[in-house]
Amino acid sequence: MKTMFSAKAILVLATTVLFATVSIVAQTPGEQKSLTGVVSDAMCGQTHMRKDKPDADCLRYCVKQGTKYALVVGKSVYTLEGHEAELDKYAGQKVTVKGTLKGETVTVESVASAK
Repeated sequence: MKTMFSAKAILVLATTVLFATVSIVAQTPGEQKSLTGVVSDAMCGQTHMRKDKPDADCLRYCVKQGTKYALVVGKSVYTLEGHEAELDKYAGQKVTVKGTLKGETVTVESVASAK
């Protein structure tokens, strides 16, 4: 009986710690960043699949199909959230995006042409 109680107590404690950890991670704010790269889409990234079309046309097609805008910075590809109308204007162009980085996703606060 004591062994069964101990096993249940350990299970309850482990579950409580797990949920507390997940809750803390979920509430962790992202990091403010300024990234400069080329506006693309999350599916194609650096290499666009529609070779017969300009990169901007390919990414606009992919976005219409449900893919998110992305920013290609070197070999990294960041998914972009928000400011879609502005991102569309800069399709295939080099920009500086300011926003909150969480993992590989940037919540966009501003987009400006990078010269």
